[in-house]
Amino acid sequence: MSTKSHPTFHFERELLTQGYKMIVGVDEAGCGALAGPVVAGAVIFPLDSRIGDVRDSKLLTEKIREELYPLIIDRSVAWAVGSASVEEIFEMGIRQANYLAMRRAVEMIAEADYALVDAWTIPHLRIPQRGIIRGDRHVKSIAAASVIAKVTRDRQMVRFHEHYPEYGFMKHKGYGTKEHLEAIAVHGPCSIHRLGYKPFQSVL
Repeated sequence: MSTKSHPTFHFERELLTQGYKMIVGVDEAGCGALAGPVVAGAVIFPLDSRIGDVRDSKLLTEKIREELYPLIIDRSVAWAVGSASVEEIFEMGIRQANYLAMRRAVEMIAEADYALVDAWTIPHLRIPQRGIIRGDRHVKSIAAASVIAKVTRDRQMVRFHEHYPEYGFMKHKGYGTKEHLEAIAVHGPCSIHRLGYKPFQSVL
């Protein structure tokens, strides 16, 4: 499947024929960042959502993501956001924190009876699930969840910028850009940096 093609409801339709009724798509944002929480979105998206632009959030501009965000919320059957804090990332590692954020998002949607998850399967999830490689490119509900997660996290990083303007969080959202690494070298880490990550080892 081309990365330029739109995600579809193929997997959701298949599960509906098997008797599942509330199929939730799950994706995360911020796994690869050096600062801030990891945030997961969970969305039950109806087959008649009629939002053709929904796709993997990484393929969309910030402007388009912001435009899609309220549309997805308005037309979804249910949606939720879960997160894992910088402290939890430090304590358990990013993979486990990622699972925790996704599980928290799914568990906020009580009616969900099946989960389609980008790339992973989530340990200890209470409902059946399927991990789909590049699910945000292929599965409509996962793509919708990716937009919710990305916009939510980006907005949080903009708020952090107000407290720590010297790092440029508004621009890079905590990812390891040249500008961000240079700011860390000058100012050292702040309270939302993931101190378990390699760039901070010399500091610790």
